[in-house]
Amino acid sequence: MSFVQDTINLPKEYVVIVTGLLAAVLVFFGMGAGSLCNLVGFIYPAWKSFQAIECHNRGDDTQWLIYWIVYAFFSIMEVFVDFLLYWIPFYYAFKLAFLLWAMLPQTKGAKFLYDSFLKDFLKKNESQIDTALKEAKRKASSIVSEAAAATSELANAGLSAAKDYSKSSSEAGSESKKDS
Repeated sequence: MSFVQDTINLPKEYVVIVTGLLAAVLVFFGMGAGSLCNLVGFIYPAWKSFQAIECHNRGDDTQWLIYWIVYAFFSIMEVFVDFLLYWIPFYYAFKLAFLLWAMLPQTKGAKFLYDSFLKDFLKKNESQIDTALKEAKRKASSIVSEAAAATSELANAGLSAAKDYSKSSSEAGSESKKDS
């Protein structure tokens, strides 16, 4: 921060205020707001998760695990209603506020959502979720196996064609030398 302060000859308080206002304007008008929300939703929580893993205090581990569960649920829901969210004015401003509310230790918004809604929902549907995940894994394995077999078959056909081409080019070259 002192490098920036020395470079542009402004106190760091002004730099922080200007940066914050610029971010607020970007979110308010939706320019790059999705990227900003993703950065806010990932960077600070990822860093705090790393610190929680490295620290031996289990309370912060739980807080960040709960945040990631809530974030994943929110992201999944967002995928399915994305075409509607486009029409909501200031959606990214609301999303940013929601992410901050969910992640900040002072508000414990993620814990509130988890305790009041998600925990019961996930426990009630745990066996169905596990079954769906196993089925998805089985189908994904099948698709990957089929793709690998098709790729291998295509590669073998390509190598065979290249070998035949090389052989025919070689024979054509020796034929033209005999004719000369």
